Amino acid sequence: MAKTAQLRIGDQTIELPMLEGTEGERALDISRLRAETGYITMDPGYANTGSCQSSICFINGEQGILRYRGYDIEDLASRSSFLEVSFLLIYGTLPTPSQLDYFTHSIRIHTMLHEDFKALFSSLPKDAHPMAACSAAVGALATFYPDSLDPRNSRQVEISVHRMIAKLPTIAAYAYKHSFGQPFMFPRNSLEYVANFLHLMFANPCEEYEPDPVVVKAIDLLLILHADHEQNCSTSTVRLVGSSMVNLFAAISAGINALWGPRHGGANQEVIEMLAAIRDEGMTARQFVERAKSKDDTSRLMGFGHRVYKNHDPRATIIKKACDDVLAKLGVHSKLLEIAKDLEEIALKDDYFVERKLYPNVDFYSGVIYNAIGTPANMFTALFAIGRLPGWIAQWVEMHGDPDMKIGRPRQVYVGENARPFVPLDQR
Repeated sequence: MAKTAQLRIGDQTIELPMLEGTEGERALDISRLRAETGYITMDPGYANTGSCQSSICFINGEQGILRYRGYDIEDLASRSSFLEVSFLLIYGTLPTPSQLDYFTHSIRIHTMLHEDFKALFSSLPKDAHPMAACSAAVGALATFYPDSLDPRNSRQVEISVHRMIAKLPTIAAYAYKHSFGQPFMFPRNSLEYVANFLHLMFANPCEEYEPDPVVVKAIDLLLILHADHEQNCSTSTVRLVGSSMVNLFAAISAGINALWGPRHGGANQEVIEMLAAIRDEGMTARQFVERAKSKDDTSRLMGFGHRVYKNHDPRATIIKKACDDVLAKLGVHSKLLEIAKDLEEIALKDDYFVERKLYPNVDFYSGVIYNAIGTPANMFTALFAIGRLPGWIAQWVEMHGDPDMKIGRPRQVYVGENARPFVPLDQR
């Protein structure tokens, strides 16, 4: 017999089905609440509201656990590639060698953009934010590929999925190239996924460019760590927009816009902006830390702590070594990076931050890595989007296979004016 909870509202008692996930998460099914009682629940920010049942990603914030399809993030980060993890998220299992070869080949042969995309980018201002350009270009993919837009046609979905993963790095790199007038580079399909992206970003027709293997490995690792993170803002956006039965490109375009926000994917950009502010004001890391601790100061230490992880961010533990490797390999010396290392050392030892569990998170280290390889701050979120893309796709695909899927339509509690008479314009 299914377990239920009882809810009493006045003289009425109703039964609420109890659900339990495979990792022991528990929920009350309130889908019939309004129909049976006339009441809805209020949960600003949906912090205690489950929108779906999902088998893609599991997080335990208290214990610092992150798993994709049951695999610990530590194992995937140390033993897999980004495309292998992408396959896992989207299809539910780790690929066989032949499956991975097919998947990788299909991604490689779809990396090029239609030449008419150059006209789209040329119509944008040079100072257009790369996320705005990415969102517009991804949405425009639906106009170039009307043959594969049906979200319930498995073959069309597969084509769109492969095109989306292949073309987003090209789109992001073109947004970057357009911002300062460099020519767009054609993809090199002989290169691996991340190496090809770095080629698209940093190569030019005048000289040879070979991506550094240490940098390639670090970026591949960052993409894995960002690949999915349960029902966050942008993932929920992809699901909500996708629930209207819109095509994959439109849903991903919406997710990119959600990720753009400084409270979501823009956090690693804010890390570098914080470091630049410390440098420009001539402060030491210690002076800034003291300001951040003061109740009378509005300064905030960006890239520390996390809404979900209460003890440590497992992704930060993994990426810290890659961050150190990149800085050592490139021999990068800059004031920003000196300040970052000082902040990290101080915050990890300062009782104020230790007691409040404000540890460096993945945004702190990713911002430092992106800065070290010469990526401008406004491109950080675009790289985040490339990493999060397979998670968005997996969630969109899973939603369309859910027999309980409905178009997203949250309720509200109206607090506006009561009914009132209309006053003609000449009497106001």
